[in-house]
Amino acid sequence: MPNHSNGPDKVLIFDTTLRDGEQSPGATLNAQEKLDIARQLARLGVDIIEAGFPAASPGDLEAVRRIAETVGQEMRVDKNGNPTEPPVICGLARANKSDIDAAWEAIKSARRPRIHTFLATSPVHMEFKLKMSPEEVVERTRQMVSHARQYCDDVEFSPEDAGRSNPRFLYQVLATAIAAGATTLNIPDTVGYTTPDEFGRLIYDIREHTPGAKDVVISVHCHNDLGFATANTMAGIQNGARQAEVTLNGIGERAGNTSLEEVVMALYVRQQIYELDTNIITQEIHRSSDMVSRYTGMVIQPNKAIVGANAFAHEAGIHQDGMLKNKRTYEIMDADTIGLSHSKLVLGKHSGRHAFRVRLNDLGYHLDDEELDKVFKRFKALADKKKTVSDADIEALVADEVYQPQESWELMNVQVQCGSNVVPTAVVTLRNVASGEVITDAGFGTGPVDAVYQGIDKIAKAPNILTEFLVQAVTEGIDANGDVTVRIAVPESRGYTHTAQGRPRRRLFSGRGIDTDIVVASAKAYLQAVNKMIAAESEDAATVRIAGDDAVAV
Repeated sequence: MPNHSNGPDKVLIFDTTLRDGEQSPGATLNAQEKLDIARQLARLGVDIIEAGFPAASPGDLEAVRRIAETVGQEMRVDKNGNPTEPPVICGLARANKSDIDAAWEAIKSARRPRIHTFLATSPVHMEFKLKMSPEEVVERTRQMVSHARQYCDDVEFSPEDAGRSNPRFLYQVLATAIAAGATTLNIPDTVGYTTPDEFGRLIYDIREHTPGAKDVVISVHCHNDLGFATANTMAGIQNGARQAEVTLNGIGERAGNTSLEEVVMALYVRQQIYELDTNIITQEIHRSSDMVSRYTGMVIQPNKAIVGANAFAHEAGIHQDGMLKNKRTYEIMDADTIGLSHSKLVLGKHSGRHAFRVRLNDLGYHLDDEELDKVFKRFKALADKKKTVSDADIEALVADEVYQPQESWELMNVQVQCGSNVVPTAVVTLRNVASGEVITDAGFGTGPVDAVYQGIDKIAKAPNILTEFLVQAVTEGIDANGDVTVRIAVPESRGYTHTAQGRPRRRLFSGRGIDTDIVVASAKAYLQAVNKMIAAESEDAATVRIAGDDAVAV
């Protein structure tokens, strides 16, 4: 049954970073990365984690199962410091028995499992994608929600493309889902079509005109195609929705999903307007955002609300003057509210392990001894090159050393020669992680980075197309760490994946590397992307491919 223990003043946060967010081009995550993010989502205080789409492939099913068996069983601490239950672990399923069976198989070991099933209700989807009549959609809804309810008491139903559905037909489908046992009704604006006024009215009318709607949780799931995702979500909440489906950093297909951090902080900062709260531990937002950005390789735009690099930066003279007099003149929230703190503990080459661990803990990074050893070694090497090491430097080191995907190849050494009237040449040494074999080869290119990539390609033998290369400094100054992000595409000859609308799309993989040497950082980023591609292609051999009209949207 729906969880009303939070009371009417709470909005449940349903995070779909691991499902809808991972559908972003290039945001492919492996099982260990998904587990790491799920653990951080639990620390963040997320109520429901949509861990994936188990029917998509054996790999997806196994990743969701691992999350259910671990994160779905582990007690945690709430924002008041009290022990509380693990998050609900949710698996997505199309409205057919095999999908629902796979979802249950994946989530059944969680203490609080949920099956989320969906079926399109808009005229264009029913006619061209489903090729089903309205009557058939109603009957399929009844059958499949009933089938899911046989497995667990917590069942969520979504009428896909609700924003473009006939309202009266929508009421009928939703009433059928409630009668069949659905405990949460999620209303998706699948293609980001509606405006806030329209979407808010839709939620109000559903509550007023759907039999049983006031006895279940109404949820909202909005996309950002017109830039309205957060506004639509807030309009839905104002009109009675008590669950918001979101992703960290707003990642997702096309223009993305509603941002978790925007909804949570809107409710936090404007509590006098909404008179609502969440269970989110806001001090974990920055760390969660950073982890997702680094794992997916999707860089956060500097002017992104809440978590962008410029969100708490002030350059204009008038703004700086006001901030010096009273920071509330130009800041509506404190940076430390989202976990961005300014260290009073200066770290340098003479700092010890204890001070370093304390600073990591202050930043929200709780590493085991082995992880601490790796990062501390990198910290000391960096401190020899810089007078002081900033918090941003430390976070970058943690991400680069600890948050690494499973490797097929490990970078051992890279050496380059370049300059005027010299053919850029790179000597690259990689180690095959599986066999332990160390291989050295040379590459020649138009520049030092191109030469390094040519050398890596000769050894790894994983053809790809470089589609994006981005370099930025972690901090200011000539001694700053370089942060490189790359994105590579699988060649056309090796197949396509498909968008939620069934259009072919080349598979993209991203990588990110940190080093004071830009060339070394570039090599790390590229090799990480190559390793992701190799791992994904290995998994594809056992994958049940989903394409065309069977693609997932919601």
